[in-house]
Amino acid sequence: MRRIGILTAGGDTAALNATIMGAVLRANQLRVEVYGIIKGFSGLLNPQVPHAHLNPLFQALPELSEVRGGTLLGASRDYIDDSDEETIARVAERLHRLQIDGLICVGGDGTLNGMQALSRHLPVVLAPKTIDNDLGLNYLEELHEWSRIDEPSPRGYAYKKRPGREFNLEDMVNFVTPGYATAVYVSALSVQRIRTTAESHRRVAIIEVMGRDCGMIALGTAYGQPDLILIPESPVDPDPLVERVVELLDIQKHAVICISEGIVDVHGQILGSVTASKDPAGNLQYSGAAEALKRLLVDRIGDAFFTSHRRNESADAAIFVRKIGHTQRGGRPVLFDRFYASQLGGKSVELLVDGYHNCLATLQYRDNGFYLDHLDANKLRDRWGVIHARPLSTTFFDPKRFQPSPKGVEYLHSIFTNALGVDDVESIRTIFSTGNLTHSYDSVNVDINRRIRRLAEET
Repeated sequence: MRRIGILTAGGDTAALNATIMGAVLRANQLRVEVYGIIKGFSGLLNPQVPHAHLNPLFQALPELSEVRGGTLLGASRDYIDDSDEETIARVAERLHRLQIDGLICVGGDGTLNGMQALSRHLPVVLAPKTIDNDLGLNYLEELHEWSRIDEPSPRGYAYKKRPGREFNLEDMVNFVTPGYATAVYVSALSVQRIRTTAESHRRVAIIEVMGRDCGMIALGTAYGQPDLILIPESPVDPDPLVERVVELLDIQKHAVICISEGIVDVHGQILGSVTASKDPAGNLQYSGAAEALKRLLVDRIGDAFFTSHRRNESADAAIFVRKIGHTQRGGRPVLFDRFYASQLGGKSVELLVDGYHNCLATLQYRDNGFYLDHLDANKLRDRWGVIHARPLSTTFFDPKRFQPSPKGVEYLHSIFTNALGVDDVESIRTIFSTGNLTHSYDSVNVDINRRIRRLAEET
């Protein structure tokens, strides 16, 4: 293994550059060249395959920094169609022309599915990342709990998961994914800040965080102390929810509710609207979960409750919605993400050098500590060959209290007790650096563009 490629696919996270840095540093030790593919799988679909040599003379590029959020290589949600053999063969030939002996794909379950097409032509390994923390399994046999049911849709079927079993935290396959800790940190801080307005003006704040099918981020915002948390894995029953909101308003005159974007009603239907469009990875675009919940509360509680004691002029005025949005994905990664992202990047290089193929590096948990391991990607496939996003186990959540269960608290505690480093706190000071007032933003894209090389056009 003399030269490997690395690409970042799917949505950006704060920890991507840390993963690339870890891979480069380990490759330097092993005297392996690293070529970064620009813009993920989109770069492979480009006949010129724009790329940059990340470790000339086995030294990391100065532009590469583990404390910089996002990815200096760029990312996209393009993937290679597993059934398009002609395109797959062309991509494999381009990698052969670049003399790349193995490929590291940095991504989540979508990337893991997407890289399978290339696994028939060269060694590939996944370095995990996703803010949703939904890559892996709660326990190894969980993949057998999926069933395929007929439904009136263009595809003609949908996948549904049966309820899971009790398990120990040490049973989890890929305990936590880089990007998650920073997303929770940002979201929990946002919950704290938004509460200031809700508390001061005696209002109800509904805060929507990312999590299309997995409520991990919402669960983690418990650190920001929202009064109620709603996750996709626990359907919303309006009666106990409204009862609890009214109770909170009577006691503390305000309420803060944190919800995942993909929450569902008791019939399993998405509470917010599902738009007709899809992102490039084929995922349905969800929108309006917080707005839908607001409408439910406005209708159920009514204006009289708020006007009778001069709480507010109407239910609509008393309840407001905020989406944290892409803030969760960006900025400087916290220590936990930086450290373990770099470790997993280095592990991915080792896997390729040691002859492993079509597998993923994993972060495991045992005896109150983390360690690196790996897993054959096929171990995550159901009987139809699909790799599903890992759901948040309902054993982590107490639906009566709308809060993490004792087991959920134990899970979060294991990740976040030492998630922040002293340098994370010190970095806050830099926001008021005088240089920020006098110098424009220095984009890494400007520097990396000077290093990009391309293959000659195919004949």
